[in-house]
Amino acid sequence: MHTFYSRLILASIVILSSACSNQDSTQQEKAADKNGMKPTLVTVTTIKKQAVELTEDTVGTLEGLIDPTVAAEVAGRVVKVHVGPGEHVTQGQLLATIDAADFAMQRNEAQAEINRIQALLENQAKIVARNQALVDKNFIAQTAVDNDKAQQNVLKQQLEAAKARVGSINHNSSKTRVVSPVNGTVETRVVSDGDYLRVGDPIMQIISRQKLRAHLPFPEHIGAKLKPGLKVRLTTPSSSKTVETVIHELKPLIAEGSRTIDVIADVVNEPGWQPGATVNGSVVLGEESAALMIPEQSLVLRPAGEVVYVVRDGIAYQAVVKTGYKKNGQIELIDGLQPDATIVVDGAGFLTDKTPVTISK
Repeated sequence: MHTFYSRLILASIVILSSACSNQDSTQQEKAADKNGMKPTLVTVTTIKKQAVELTEDTVGTLEGLIDPTVAAEVAGRVVKVHVGPGEHVTQGQLLATIDAADFAMQRNEAQAEINRIQALLENQAKIVARNQALVDKNFIAQTAVDNDKAQQNVLKQQLEAAKARVGSINHNSSKTRVVSPVNGTVETRVVSDGDYLRVGDPIMQIISRQKLRAHLPFPEHIGAKLKPGLKVRLTTPSSSKTVETVIHELKPLIAEGSRTIDVIADVVNEPGWQPGATVNGSVVLGEESAALMIPEQSLVLRPAGEVVYVVRDGIAYQAVVKTGYKKNGQIELIDGLQPDATIVVDGAGFLTDKTPVTISK
C-alpha cells in the first residue's frame, strides 16, 4: 500500500512538471516573437499627382414646380369623373365631364336671336334700297334714307353681338370637358359623380414630373464659393441616373435654424425622379490639376499627429503630414511627402515607426 501511494505521488509530480515546462515554453516563444519583431504584412501604393475636382456635397429635397390643382371653370353638376388617385394622365386627357345641358339651351336661344336680327337686317336693306330710289326721283328727302341706313347699321351691330354671345356660349360649353393641363399623376380627387360645382371649385390635383427643383442646403462658410452657373451633379434614390445641371439661383437669406444657404437647381423631364424625394447634390467648385491623393486608410492618427508610413528597404518609416481635401475615399496631401513615395495602405493602423513590413503581392 505504501509503495502504491509513493508511485501515485511521483506520477503527479511528473505531470505538474510537464505542464509547467509547456507553459514556460509558450511564454518563451511569445517573448521571442515580440523581441524578434516579425514583419507585418501590408499593401502599398505609390503617390502620384492627379487632377481632382473640388466639390462640396449635400443632401436636399426635390420640389415639383408644376403641380396644378384643376378647378371648375363653369358651374354645373358633375356627370362623371374619369380618373382617380394614382393614375397617370397626359396633357389634354379628359378628367371629368360637367353637365352641358344649360349651355345647349343658351346656344339655341342665342342662335334664334341671330336668325331674328338677320331677318330684320335683310328687310332693312330692302327699305334702304327702295327709299334711295325714291330720293333719286326726288319723291322723298335724303334724310329719310339716312335714318334707314343708321337703323341698318344698328341691326348689323346687334348681329355681331349675338354672334359673339354664341361664341362665348360655345367656349364655356367646351369647359364642361375638364382636361389635364400637363402630363402627370393624379394626387388627390376632390369631387365625385353628381356633385354640383361652382366656378373655382377644385376637382383634383395633379403632380407633374416635367420640371422639378432641387433645394440643396450648404453651410454658410462656403457661401462665397457658390454662385449661379456652377455645375451640379444630382442623384436620387428612385433613379440610377446622375443628372448634370447648374445652380439656378441662391436664396438670399440664410436659414435661421440650420444656418445653411439654399442652393436651387432645376431638373427637367427625368423619368423616375419624384417630387418630395431626397436628392444628393455635388457642386463642382473648381479643379486642381496636380494634387497628391492617397487612400484614407493610409492616414492614421498618432501622438505626433496625422501620419503616413513610407516603406523603404522593408522598413515602414513614420512621416507626419498635413492633409486637405477629401473625395471618394481619397485624401489630399498638402505637406509632408513627395510624389513617387511608396506608402502603406492596408495595415497602416498596426504599425509604429521603423516597423519591418512584408509587402503583400
